[in-house]
Amino acid sequence: MTFREYSPQELKKHLQLATTRPVLLDVREPWEYERCHLPETTLVPIRLIPAALRDLDPDQEIVVICHHGIRSRAVASYLAKHSFTKVINLSSGIDGWAKEVDPSMPVY
Repeated sequence: MTFREYSPQELKKHLQLATTRPVLLDVREPWEYERCHLPETTLVPIRLIPAALRDLDPDQEIVVICHHGIRSRAVASYLAKHSFTKVINLSSGIDGWAKEVDPSMPVY
């Protein structure tokens, strides 16, 4: 199983065009999420992903987000290995989103 990688600009366009909004799965720690996050995002810190599998729909599109795209890439791979078929990794994370899409978003 594989997953897709989107740049912040590609994700922005995808979200604008999607007829069904994907699940935005933020895998950072709560303190990071409090600092900045995308609207309508579900926070599940990476250490809790195995337990959260049963709460996620393997047929629903899921965009995995972290700070720089490294933790989210690991989670995207994990989900793909567990039969999740519509997984997207935000390649440069929330940091890339803040720099490329929303300069008003705090960075850390």
